[in-house]
Parts: sequence; structure tokens; C-alpha cells
Amino acid sequence: MRIILNIIWLVFGGLWLALGYLVAGVICCILIITIPFGIAAFRVGIYALWPFGKTVVEKPTSGVGSLIGNVIWLILCGIWLAIGHVITAFAMAITIIGIPLAIANLKMIPISLMPLGKDIVDVGTARTYQPGPA
Repeated sequence: MRIILNIIWLVFGGLWLALGYLVAGVICCILIITIPFGIAAFRVGIYALWPFGKTVVEKPTSGVGSLIGNVIWLILCGIWLAIGHVITAFAMAITIIGIPLAIANLKMIPISLMPLGKDIVDVGTARTYQPGPA
């Protein structure tokens, strides 16, 4: 079922959302100081391509740097990507088949607003998640 939902997601909105994250990542990588934001945008963009079967977990090692980075991210890119998720969710919710996709889209808003200090893992490994070296 995850594969079917991921394929439908990719066709009806995932590709456009991933392109939005790609643009945000490229813009952030232009300046050296915002490269960590670009890497986070690419990571979330891959998640936006194929979200079913993945989940977001907090990194216990994140600290004040992630908080400050998330505030900067929110101002530069996060609000625009979140708006994209809301618009896509409304468009997907028009049909009955699109309702699970719309719900998944709304669940992606928190990571689109604040991606630093979070990791994307498989659903099966989320309970036993151990972060890698920082």
C-alpha cells in the first residue's frame, strides 16, 4: 500500500513539492554560511518525493544551534514551503483518494518550518532510533 500511495503522491504533488525544496536548497547553497540549510532542504526534499514509510524523529543531540538555524530557516524558506504544503493539501483533499495524501501533506508542515535538529527514518526503525555521529 505504501508503494501505491507513494506513486500517487509523486504524480499529484510530490514532484512539485520536491522541486520547491530543490530550489530552496540551491538558493541556500549559494552562500557559504547557509549551506547547512541547503543540506536540510535537500534531505526534506527527498522525503517530499517518497514520504510514505518514513517518519520524522527529533535528534537528541540538537541544541541551541538548531534552534537559531530553524528561526533563520523559517524566515528565509520555511514559511513559503509550508504554504506550498497547505495549497497542495487542499488540492489533494478534493477527491476521496487524495484525502490520505492531504493528511500526509499537512503532517509535513512542521518539518518544512523547522527541519534542523530532526532526522527522517524508516517507520520500522523509528522506535529504536539511535542518531549517528554528529
